[in-house]
Amino acid sequence: MSIVEEVTAQMKAAMKAKDQPRLSTLRSMRAAFLNEMKRDGSDVVSDEVAEGLMRKLEKQRKESIEAFDKGGRPEMAESERAELAVIQEFLPQLADEAETRGWVEAAIASTGASEKKDMGKVMGALMKDHKAEVDGNIARKIVQELLV
Repeated sequence: MSIVEEVTAQMKAAMKAKDQPRLSTLRSMRAAFLNEMKRDGSDVVSDEVAEGLMRKLEKQRKESIEAFDKGGRPEMAESERAELAVIQEFLPQLADEAETRGWVEAAIASTGASEKKDMGKVMGALMKDHKAEVDGNIARKIVQELLV
């Protein structure tokens, strides 16, 4: 079952269970998929594209949580955390810091990078090989740490 089909099935289950918070999040995910279908004129969204869309939604929720926490709105931050949990159910787990470090070291070796100005080359090589598996923020931090 594709990600889009799974989200649709979960949405129907949430409707039957009258689980409004979950239903709201699933609807926003489905809306992102439908907008993508309309944008490129297709009838389906591949799992790869769906995952990219969900990563964007995940990033938006994380930024909102940070903003609400800074703004003293804990109830709104909690609502965003609940949405984030639903979105993350459908996303594959990203590599941990140790695994990412190994990939970054390999990318540095393959590109011959030696200083901070080579960060773009390293990140490009890393993302080319591990885009769906690596958290860009963790990778960037490690690259900055390793390139002097």
